[in-house]
Amino acid sequence: MATTTTFTTLKDDVQRYLERGDSFAADPVFFEQLPRLINLAERRIARELKIQGFINVVTGTMAAGQSVYPKPDRWRDTVSFNIGTGTTNDTRTFLFIRDYEYLRTYWPDATQEDQPVFYGDYNYGNWLVVPTPDDAYPFEVLFYELPVLLDEENQTNWLTEYAPQILLYATLLEATPFLKNDERIPVWQQMYDRAAAMLNGEDLAKILDRSAVRKEA
Repeated sequence: MATTTTFTTLKDDVQRYLERGDSFAADPVFFEQLPRLINLAERRIARELKIQGFINVVTGTMAAGQSVYPKPDRWRDTVSFNIGTGTTNDTRTFLFIRDYEYLRTYWPDATQEDQPVFYGDYNYGNWLVVPTPDDAYPFEVLFYELPVLLDEENQTNWLTEYAPQILLYATLLEATPFLKNDERIPVWQQMYDRAAAMLNGEDLAKILDRSAVRKEA
């Protein structure tokens, strides 16, 4: 019978791999720390891997005269930014990414308005687009996100559904230094690196499949 990884089963698996107690009474320090170690593992994976499973989309509408727009919750990095242009705003036009200094140099007077051409990070929580929009352009942004972190109420996420191996090994990798069992770090690092390489390889194959011309034998 097939099994599914959840926050609860992951905790059980980690305790068994590390041969720790399976209850608060048996090992209170580790039992209390384990949820935080799992969350650290999730953050490590989201930081180190840029894979399709971490891509999300946010849409909205720009406001004329407004050049700063908030990034979505759990944003990690931007993939692409496009706006709707044309007489009915149905033509998708991609903005080019530039650094903050370039944006301000290109469009030094934020009160002047035109169709946006560039975007960049204003700070961690906001984008800056220039020229300052002169119309209510619809926009669509693809971005890498931090998955919703696991806890007792949120038992599953993309990692538990599609990449439980790397989540397990990342948690073991986070837990081992906490337990001062440093000789096991290379073992879990090797397993983690192998799982990461497999995920990256799957994503590369998807990219190649989209652009490949297939011919019948």
